[in-house]
Amino acid sequence: MRSVLITGCSSGIGEATAARLVKAGWTVHATARRPETLEDLAAAGCHVHALDVTSEDSMQSAVDAILGDAGRIDALVNNAGYSLSGAVETLDLDDVRKEFETNVFGLVRLSQMVLPGMRAHGRGRIVNISSMGGRLTFPGAGAYHASKYAVEAFSDALRFEVKGFGVDVVLVEPGLITTNFEQAATATMKTDDDSPYAGFNAAVRTATQEAYRGPLVRLGGGPDAVAKVIEKALDAKNPRPRYLVTPSAGLSITGRRLLGDRGWDLAMRAQFPQPE
Repeated sequence: MRSVLITGCSSGIGEATAARLVKAGWTVHATARRPETLEDLAAAGCHVHALDVTSEDSMQSAVDAILGDAGRIDALVNNAGYSLSGAVETLDLDDVRKEFETNVFGLVRLSQMVLPGMRAHGRGRIVNISSMGGRLTFPGAGAYHASKYAVEAFSDALRFEVKGFGVDVVLVEPGLITTNFEQAATATMKTDDDSPYAGFNAAVRTATQEAYRGPLVRLGGGPDAVAKVIEKALDAKNPRPRYLVTPSAGLSITGRRLLGDRGWDLAMRAQFPQPE
């Protein structure tokens, strides 16, 4: 039976993926910083572990426990991540570092930990959850987009480097997904001070919240839409390097490519007030 390690399973995409794969017959190792949030997945048949992707000791302990239990890790789904919003000048650099620790460095380090076993067995699969935001940028979300651009770059390099060992690396790029993503994205935004960006940040907060509650939701999807694509990427004999999820992802990425830099800036000015 194939085994898979999934990060960020306390809710949303990670939870939906773990639930879907365990039903499909995988041995699922579902992880989260707080394992008490994984009780439903444990009841569904998943093995649950504490795993904080910002902690070397936590990641190593989880990997060691899984290898001791299953003997191997056939697949890794790097899903843990969150968004930090706000004009770049207003961001606390400690917050930016924390986001990169979760979205980027944890993903890279965990991949490093599972790769020796995959190489030894001559096969494996790493699925990195990126975003349409890894291929375009919305104002007010520079830190998040930067982290996802980094995930794309690391994945592209890694895909080439490990292919000869029988390991496939896949990017999954969701568009708008109806989870609590927008709440975390706007929680730390500075909108009530006398900063020249206060009005802009407030507009970004409103636009972000409306995107997840307004008519654009029809171009999005729920967490299981992503889970379904992750399962497809894991099962495919020869997986594609990238999988887009939801119409919003395809439309946005195509629009960004066709508009070019100046055209995209004009489109963004129609949606966000430009600070001045």
